[in-house]
Amino acid sequence: MDSTRLILFIFFSILFCTCEDNTKLNSLTGSALGTSLNIMHDAKIDNNNLKLEIDSLLMKINKSMSTYQLDSDISKINAGLKIKVDSFFIDVFRKSSEVWKLTNGAFDPTVGALVNAYGFGPDIKNIKELSDFQLDSLLNITGWNKISLNKEGFLLKSNINITLDFNAIAKGYTVDLISKYLESIGAKNYLIEIGGEILAKGNSPVRNEPWKIGIDSPEPNLFKRNIYSTYSLKNRAMATSGNYRHFRINKKNGKKYVHTIDPRSGYPIESKILSASVTASDCVTADAWATSLMILPLQDGKILIENNSDLEALWIISNEEGLESVYSSGWKK
Repeated sequence: MDSTRLILFIFFSILFCTCEDNTKLNSLTGSALGTSLNIMHDAKIDNNNLKLEIDSLLMKINKSMSTYQLDSDISKINAGLKIKVDSFFIDVFRKSSEVWKLTNGAFDPTVGALVNAYGFGPDIKNIKELSDFQLDSLLNITGWNKISLNKEGFLLKSNINITLDFNAIAKGYTVDLISKYLESIGAKNYLIEIGGEILAKGNSPVRNEPWKIGIDSPEPNLFKRNIYSTYSLKNRAMATSGNYRHFRINKKNGKKYVHTIDPRSGYPIESKILSASVTASDCVTADAWATSLMILPLQDGKILIENNSDLEALWIISNEEGLESVYSSGWKK
């Protein structure tokens, strides 16, 4: 599954401005969950105090779900310990169960062992060609139906070696938590971005219009960034996933492995889909579905999006003539 997001560019003339009604747009930038953090808001709070609150929240999220933190709940569970999880973990577990079911297993955070095997996990290592036996062994410890959460809050695994990885959903969930905090302190217009996962409420105070979001053109060169499309986002969340920049090369045979791995087959995805962007009412949902659409065949993904009134999507695909856009019916609206 996809554990890294593309950066979506946010268009603003300036970060600090005064609108016609003298409302100030405050800005907070930094890092979170191993990637970028950008918040723009109109709440009446000192940015130092806001940073303290956000940092406190991020520490709790990392303690719950960071696979890079050895003493986190998820790391302890992956190590085979039986512990009672917190409310953050439970929320993400339930959303994962929902999307896993709707996508027929395309979204599956038990893909952690496969992610590690292909060299995309917390322990960077040289990629090796997996034998049929190795792949079968990994698939035996992959599958959301092989874990459960009991009433007491303990995660139960059918195999002690099952490895969880919430990286494809945790950033979106964190964006939603920050949104709830901003609203609790009176913010009416704001935008939150963590590593390309975005939630926008109200209007941009710069122009008193919906927030303008730019979607990356799928260029493999990290230092060559162009805007493929823009989107006006208001009271919605957006996430974009792609596999054209994040890949690893087997040094022995030169084979390229993309980071989007199908948890059902155990193989990295080979597809004409270069990126998938999803809008939803909350960011945790957009986050999970953006990953899912990189795994699902285009037509299967489109049917699922069209049947879900909360979701809209844009796929950028590669064809003989170059790049092509495929939209869900309500995307342009």
